[in-house]
Amino acid sequence: MRKLMFGALAGLLVTGLIPGIAAAQGEAPGAPGAHPSWLPANKTGFGTARDRSSNVWFTLQGGQLSEVYYPDLSTPSVRSMNFVVTDGRSFAVTDYSAKSQQVRRTGDDSLVYEQTITDDQHRWRLRKTYVTDPAATTVLVDVDFQSLTGRPYQLYAVADPDLTNDGSDDSATRQGDAVTAQDATNAAALTAKPAFVKTSVGYAGVSDGNTQLAKTFKLATYDSAAKGNVVLTGRTTADGLWNRHVTLALGMGAKATDALGSAQASQRRGVRDITRAYDRGWQQYLRGVSKPPSSLKTGAERDLYKASMLTLAASEDKHHPGAFIASPSMPWRFGNNDPEWSPSGTYHLVWPRDLYQIATGLIAGGDKAAANRAVSYMFGTQQQPDGHLPQNSRVDGVPYWTSIQLDETAFPIVLAQQLGRTDLWPGVRKAADFILGYRGPNGQASPYTQQERWEEQDGWSPSTIASVIAGLVCAADLASHSGAPADAARYLAAADKMKADLPKQTITTNGPLSKDPYFVRLTKDGDANAGTTYNLGNSSVTMDQRAVTDAGFLDLVRLGVYRADDPVIRNSIRVTDKEIAFTTPTGQFWHRYTKDGYGEQADGSPWDYTFPAGSRTTFGRLWPLLAGERGEYELTLGDPGSAARRLRDLGRVSSSAGTMPEQVWDENPPSGQTGFPAGTPTTSATPLAWTHAQYVRLAWDVKAGSVLETPRVVRCHFLGC
Repeated sequence: MRKLMFGALAGLLVTGLIPGIAAAQGEAPGAPGAHPSWLPANKTGFGTARDRSSNVWFTLQGGQLSEVYYPDLSTPSVRSMNFVVTDGRSFAVTDYSAKSQQVRRTGDDSLVYEQTITDDQHRWRLRKTYVTDPAATTVLVDVDFQSLTGRPYQLYAVADPDLTNDGSDDSATRQGDAVTAQDATNAAALTAKPAFVKTSVGYAGVSDGNTQLAKTFKLATYDSAAKGNVVLTGRTTADGLWNRHVTLALGMGAKATDALGSAQASQRRGVRDITRAYDRGWQQYLRGVSKPPSSLKTGAERDLYKASMLTLAASEDKHHPGAFIASPSMPWRFGNNDPEWSPSGTYHLVWPRDLYQIATGLIAGGDKAAANRAVSYMFGTQQQPDGHLPQNSRVDGVPYWTSIQLDETAFPIVLAQQLGRTDLWPGVRKAADFILGYRGPNGQASPYTQQERWEEQDGWSPSTIASVIAGLVCAADLASHSGAPADAARYLAAADKMKADLPKQTITTNGPLSKDPYFVRLTKDGDANAGTTYNLGNSSVTMDQRAVTDAGFLDLVRLGVYRADDPVIRNSIRVTDKEIAFTTPTGQFWHRYTKDGYGEQADGSPWDYTFPAGSRTTFGRLWPLLAGERGEYELTLGDPGSAARRLRDLGRVSSSAGTMPEQVWDENPPSGQTGFPAGTPTTSATPLAWTHAQYVRLAWDVKAGSVLETPRVVRCHFLGC
């Protein structure tokens, strides 16, 4: 029998169906390779093990594995891993280029994802299932490759490491039947089970596996790539007929030996046992939080709710408790890795404002412990010596962008009060005193802010002022419970004065959008009746400040400063609905503000900040989370039916696997054209944790019939208990 088996195997080797390891050709040509960049931001999957010891995260985009984060959530270290199918003679096609792509979570209680890709010419089908190893820093991809023609094909795995958030300085080498990459700090290793039968390393766009196979349908074997944008390639044993199954392990570590050891250890444990352990971790998490509320009427809505809770939990860094990032993505120009944006930052950072939204969503969903970690992180790690919190930071607390946004110093105070964290009083006092003492570049007094919540303009903003007023009232409450009555009186007096000054600063009585008073987006000079003009940014136009509206004034209601039926609030609703609302097939949504430009170009090409002012080259699209804010307002107004419809509409914008976007397509081109259905996700940051948190929070608000987030001390102070 042994002799017969050896003879059959030798025959397969001769015919090329199972090739042996080819002779190496030394250093790969083409250094340093193409300029590295990240994949688009519209992720359809985001996963990690629940275990804190497994500090590796994966994302999915466009039919393939996209960014892998290691060793923390501020550090993408792998750009992608895709597959190439070829017959070795006449064609080679990447899996991500196929039009038929399906992605789903395999169960509603975990973050296991399955992608199914079918060839455009119906020659093959590829099913890929993704998990991470709870006991290691490994991403596992379990592959079922099926030929649909009865002919055998060759299946190659191609991984593109961009280690430590920089793909320009990596090196790569073949190590037996594995391939590894290394930079000065981190490493990646790619293995297969059954083992690769051929491997190679190369430089992106020149000698990498994708490029070689597209040109020649074959893979030349290069032993090493010294420095540059390197790519790892391995031919699997899968042929789609006799051999359909293979498991890929992408191990991460500080050195190549560590990464390879992690991948090999995961392969020894086996993908089945690892998947069971992975599932158990997330199932245990869901058992410890609240079940989906009765406000969610369909199975799909309850599934999205669980996906939202899991996504929020997965967004927390494992080495920095409480550090929840905004999104595991780098949209548009932010993903280009040009000198201005390298290393990549932006969305895979911690914004105090987003962290507040995430924490209040988690409180609503029953994960109060996570919210406590978040507020502890804000005051223990992010807070600066002068008391303010940075615009955003890496997960280790190091500031990235440094503009002053007063709402990001105020919201942590609100959260601390909501959680009863009197132990944070020293940090709260520093934050409140910073707010009171803040001055702009020309001496403008607080609540003037260098940037408002959309991070583009300075001035007096209703949403910022709402958070500042609420923050000061909450600080007063914590002061009273901490033996500081003089501070409490000082904070309350300042909050009362800010509310008294608010109409002059943000309510226009002579604006062009209504004959009755309404809130403007912001004023540049603190005078809402002045016709001061400013450019909106993002290639947009210059406008009279009285003609620019957004719905940020709703924070005044949600945070308990204004009544929902206040005449100016109700008129401002009418103004915003006329100016910036649009109804899509999935529901009614809102732009951030009048003529917003933060979004794709008219042909769907990426946003960029370099287009001339006034050119209207880019268009800000609709933000689903604003429908959640409207629903919260409607609950406060006593209209639970409308709020329930907002919850329904918000749940309609997710991907098939439950990722929720920052923006959806609107009334501007290319919306409505093939491939751009209005009301569906754009290529904006996805999943956006804020959107998921808003969905969770609104679901519980609708069940309760009230806005649970509203600080009682603020409402009682201004509106009565």
